[in-house]
Amino acid sequence: MSTARGGSALGRRNFLKAGILGVGGITFSDILRAESASGLLSSAKAVINIHLDGGPPQMDLIDPKPDAPSEIRGEFASLRTSIPGIHLTELLPRIAANASKYVFLRSLVGADGKHDAFQCQSGFDERDLSAIGGRPAMGCVLNKLAGDTQNAAPFFVDLMQGRPYVRNSARPGFLGVVHAPYRPDVSEMFPLAISSGMQAELEQRRQNRSESLALTEGLSLGRLEDRVSLLQSLDRFRRDVDQSGAMDALDKFTKLSLGILSSQKFADALDLSKEDPRVLERYTPRMAMPEMRETMETPKAAQKFLLARRLIEAGVRCVSLSLGDFDTHEDNFVRMRYLGPLLDHALDTLVRDLDERGMLSDVLIVVWGEFGRSPKINPKAGREHWPRVAMGILAGGGVRTGQVIGSSDRFAGEATSRPIHYQDVLATMYRHMGIDASTMTLNDPSGRPLPLLTVGRPITELI
Repeated sequence: MSTARGGSALGRRNFLKAGILGVGGITFSDILRAESASGLLSSAKAVINIHLDGGPPQMDLIDPKPDAPSEIRGEFASLRTSIPGIHLTELLPRIAANASKYVFLRSLVGADGKHDAFQCQSGFDERDLSAIGGRPAMGCVLNKLAGDTQNAAPFFVDLMQGRPYVRNSARPGFLGVVHAPYRPDVSEMFPLAISSGMQAELEQRRQNRSESLALTEGLSLGRLEDRVSLLQSLDRFRRDVDQSGAMDALDKFTKLSLGILSSQKFADALDLSKEDPRVLERYTPRMAMPEMRETMETPKAAQKFLLARRLIEAGVRCVSLSLGDFDTHEDNFVRMRYLGPLLDHALDTLVRDLDERGMLSDVLIVVWGEFGRSPKINPKAGREHWPRVAMGILAGGGVRTGQVIGSSDRFAGEATSRPIHYQDVLATMYRHMGIDASTMTLNDPSGRPLPLLTVGRPITELI
């Protein structure tokens, strides 16, 4: 077997072409071991899942309707992109100038219509399989399928704030807490208030947040390793009689936690002060916040995208982050004049940065929200929830960029061609990671095999 970069006979593309991942006994951990042996792990496939919290208005970002009545069209002008015939709005000039690097989804359907990120994380709404814990987020599935690897960094890091965090949208579901994401506390780096009505929900979620990577004062890494070894020795007799697999799960969780604490590379990835100041400055837009709701992001939120890139470099395979607050029931245009350019700066900087580092083809970026926004502008100059059609933007991952997929009617209110389901996007993400979601199954707590997705198929235009 060749050891040159990209030269392995067990390369990921060969598995994809054969269509056999998920059947015949081949697992995701087999792929990881093959990558490691062949040197492919140095250019690991990864996903950055960006949630526009609140529901982004499709017509005010990527699907302008300049010929619609003013009560629908809104205030923003249509902007030509670098691709003939494709227009965005004036809020996204950087993305428009670099449009050949992007895919614009204008016909996303199947939204549940609630404020959370469950569908963007799993393809399912929160109620699906709720009796057994719900469907797991994609990153948690990767945690499960990865098995026992030597990667000190967690496979899934969840940086989402606001509603997606409070409502545990990145939950492990029926897979159990051992496959939950690693959640570093980024609240000091990126202050983001939540509405008073969600404070009680937040308090319930705090118990699962990792507040720090630091060891307890006076506890050295050596002492921690000794304590882990002692606990494992004391628990051997329980493992002999345990029939549920819970002890094995605990062992894996303990090992992962120890690996995270002992990984300087991973800890450094979370420390933006270790980044080149010129790169940090590049990710920091010079813009003023509007004087309005406290739940708005600061301009510094663009650095979340840099944090995602650093985590991928440290070995993380799936990073989720959020940008908000796109819940524009009122003052839609004032708020979008701030949030649109913030997204434009952050996303385009990330894409260019990954491209310059030779990482873009390995990292698939998906940008979307829980639903779209209503065509008609309400009396408060806002737009209401609109689950009938939503938007998405993709970049990287070796997909065919420079195109629009799907279309909406003249009001951006209904999908009129090539409807793309949330699960289709998830299937595309899984495919990028070498997983055939149409054949791969996971066992629920009773041992019943369940498919990763029920209706999703990879988006053929991207392959």
